[in-house]
Amino acid sequence: MSTIRLTLLALVACVPLLAQAAQHQLTTAWPVNVGPLNPHLYTPNQMFAQSMVYEPLVKYQADGSVQPWLAIRWHHTADGKTWQFTLRDDVTFSNGEPFNAQAAVANFQAVLANRQRHAWLELANQITDVRALSATELQITLKSAYAPLLQELALPRPFRFIAPSQFIDGGTARGIKAPIGTGPWRLASSQLNQRDVLVRNEHYWGRKPALQQITIKVIPDATSRAVAFETGEIDMLYGDEGLLPLDTFERFRHHPGYVARLSAPAETVMLALNTSQGPTREQAVREALNYAVDKQTLVDSVLYGTQQVADTLFAPSVPYAPQDLTPRRYDPAKARALLEQAGWQQPEGQPWRQKAGQPLAIELAFIGTDALAKSMAEIIQANLRQVGVQVTLVGEEESSIYARQREGRFGMIFNRTWGAPYDPHAFLSSMRVPSHADYQAQRGLPDKALIDKEISEVLTTGDEALRRKLYHDVLTRLHQDAVYLPISYVSLMSVAHQEVGEIPFAPVTTEIPFDQINPVTP
Repeated sequence: MSTIRLTLLALVACVPLLAQAAQHQLTTAWPVNVGPLNPHLYTPNQMFAQSMVYEPLVKYQADGSVQPWLAIRWHHTADGKTWQFTLRDDVTFSNGEPFNAQAAVANFQAVLANRQRHAWLELANQITDVRALSATELQITLKSAYAPLLQELALPRPFRFIAPSQFIDGGTARGIKAPIGTGPWRLASSQLNQRDVLVRNEHYWGRKPALQQITIKVIPDATSRAVAFETGEIDMLYGDEGLLPLDTFERFRHHPGYVARLSAPAETVMLALNTSQGPTREQAVREALNYAVDKQTLVDSVLYGTQQVADTLFAPSVPYAPQDLTPRRYDPAKARALLEQAGWQQPEGQPWRQKAGQPLAIELAFIGTDALAKSMAEIIQANLRQVGVQVTLVGEEESSIYARQREGRFGMIFNRTWGAPYDPHAFLSSMRVPSHADYQAQRGLPDKALIDKEISEVLTTGDEALRRKLYHDVLTRLHQDAVYLPISYVSLMSVAHQEVGEIPFAPVTTEIPFDQINPVTP
């Protein structure tokens, strides 16, 4: 590795002093720059980097609980509407500014001033007042009791804290001056399309990371990232199934000089099907698409067995996921029958089905730089061709795909759940917001209004039995309506040179635990 690859440096360059200095640095790669790192906004800010710089009041744990972080304790009134948090008194931002209740209030106000942008998150809708009772006492008042409050305060965004001196026009909606947080890292430099460098925050209140510097090279292509790892240009890679070619990952798992690992299933990859326009308006078409895709072959051949076939929107292990949904397993004959019954006929000698003179043609949109998504899209295209469905692949840059999701400009589009701690409550909450693909996909459903109403109820009820009933009804409706074509349950992956040491998996799927990496001393 360019920073910890000590043996290679010693053998090739014979520079032991450089090697010794490099122990405390690490180089990795990511498809894009980390962005301006505004803690209260979304794309192009990369979540893993936001989590390196900014911290929450409470921190999510692998068992689903939260532990004290910037807040050391809390309590709430009997009606669940008023929460009081006691903050640590020894925390400063990386520029030396104090973190206190007044700074926390300023951040909450900045988020709530842009409340519409955060409407996907129910907590942003529930908060009616935030005030500082003293330098260390913070009070949050809600419209009604809200069970997932602590989990949503633990999210990577938007309820994290930047030094108020870095606000622009009294807030963050129009940007920030510089990304100054309380976390263990701070952004030192950024070169567009080249690299970002984060260094250890020497003002950090907690246990300081063993590493002093993280260099994140911008390498959009998965194959190029793999080559950079093999040549020692980068030291480790951590991410989802688009991280590197999966056949390469499988080879790395058997390499004696590398440590390659898979996490437990964390998220679901699926296609969102547009119910308000094109052929996918018809439920019969959506059901046929589900039966026409050979997921097992896709997982075995494209994903090299690194994931599991998905039958439902959420894996059965996700809290509140229904256990009684009937899977739509691969059955091309049933897919053809459904299409025939719906009036989509295939003229003799013609490759595509037609109805009222219109071909059964659907666009499938994906991020063009995601090599794995492209391979999956090609398999899906071939599967659907076998039942007479014409699929046009649309590979575009990330920002364009997100714009399609927001605006509903898709027939089928790759989508995924968010993993812990978002699933299921925050993911369902976002379904009510037009800027999300799920809302756009569901917009044509006859029961969309009822689905949104029940999601609102499930997030605010204090009745656990009712909560379970509502979750079951919403997820059953979405499954029966065939809004989604679930593909696979995803595992995270990491690969590192042995000198880096073991890379743990973070409880939150969008975070990378650089602060827990302890390089092996040669």
